[in-house]
Amino acid sequence: MQTNFTLAQLADPDIAEANQILRACVHCGFCTATCPTYVLLGDELDSPRGRIYLITEMLENDRPATAEVVKHVDRCLSCLACMTTCPSGVHYMHLVDHARAHIENTYRRPLYDRMLRALLAAVLPYPERFRLALIAGFLAKPLAPVFAGLGLKSVAAMLRLSGLPPKASMPPQRVYAPAGRRKGRVALLTGCAGAVLKPSINEATIRLLNRLGIEVVVPESAGCCGSLVHHMGREAEAHAQVKVNVDAWTAEMDSGGLDAIVINASGCGTTVKDYGFMLRTDSAYAEKAGRISAITKDVCEYLATLRLPEPAGETGLTVAYHAACSLQHGQRILRQPKELLSKMGFAVKDVPEGHLCCGSAGTYNIVHADIARSLRDRKITRIEQLEPDVIAAGNIGCITQIATGTAIPVVHPVELIDWACGGPRPEGVTEHDRGAPARSGQTKLKAAAADIARV
Repeated sequence: MQTNFTLAQLADPDIAEANQILRACVHCGFCTATCPTYVLLGDELDSPRGRIYLITEMLENDRPATAEVVKHVDRCLSCLACMTTCPSGVHYMHLVDHARAHIENTYRRPLYDRMLRALLAAVLPYPERFRLALIAGFLAKPLAPVFAGLGLKSVAAMLRLSGLPPKASMPPQRVYAPAGRRKGRVALLTGCAGAVLKPSINEATIRLLNRLGIEVVVPESAGCCGSLVHHMGREAEAHAQVKVNVDAWTAEMDSGGLDAIVINASGCGTTVKDYGFMLRTDSAYAEKAGRISAITKDVCEYLATLRLPEPAGETGLTVAYHAACSLQHGQRILRQPKELLSKMGFAVKDVPEGHLCCGSAGTYNIVHADIARSLRDRKITRIEQLEPDVIAAGNIGCITQIATGTAIPVVHPVELIDWACGGPRPEGVTEHDRGAPARSGQTKLKAAAADIARV
């Protein structure tokens, strides 16, 4: 793609990076076939190619973002399916991230939008605030139809997603030592939303790694990975959160050494693996951030390097494996979760249209509730066609999103692997689930069509 940036513009490292990305695009349009918003809405401007045209014009002319540009860039889920499809290697992720930062700096959103985004940024990355917000949302849940009727769909979506947060069964510690001889040492990102919504994922990760001889360290100062505000274009906030984590993990690397930084929320993993790029122009942090990114691994990616024991017993369960976008497209991790589950005795089935997003995408299922619900219902319909006993997904956002629309239990692969290796049975996964009939897929398809018509 031909670009026309001035030399002065190219002196900005972000513009220079955007220029390289844009020049790689050949307008082939392969990306449109796998873009969820284009598949649903059929608007060229809601495809990666269309957004690239909008972003190019905005950046080349150094213009403030317009309402039209903001609408279509905001509708992007950052699922990164386009990057998997692109034959030219266009790094769309970095381009749309820069566009969002430009929007944040040059566009004044409507008051309601500003308040909603400020609330999400102030609550979700902080576990205790998020816990209180979930309780408040659960109490106000009956009011969701009222807010939806008033046109406040994002508030209604937040209430529908709310629930009483489960209690953790494992006391918080800085170091979780293995029972026997130590064979390795890792740091675990316990996360923000995931630690509140489903602490059982972190607990299963720690139990399993300890059982395999791995010492697990959880630095007290490490917090949100920064992805939630990063995808809102709030670059300064994101970088501040990134630096806190870089400092915490660097201290562990320099003191006791780390084999890996293990992450069990794939959205967080994609961001942490990008720390080196995010802080590339910061002389104080560039090298340290690069070291962090280099040893970061998804939990299934790391488990695949270890020798797992034979399963403790036959489970006989059929697992529908939902490949989280951030895992399959963002990190290109495709086979490890399925191979691990198969090794542990589960019958693993791929979900049809597995490349399409479930609609979670961080805060997307709140900010763009109608599109997210359409994608969720489409995903659940495909899953239920498989008649699985359980659904496995490697991202807390996907788990929460899918669970709101089906009675089939949704768990993280590490919970199933831990169970197969002698850990407790994941909550909701029972013998009664075996052979359960598929839920009403046709009903969900009709609901998805109605949602699309309203967008």
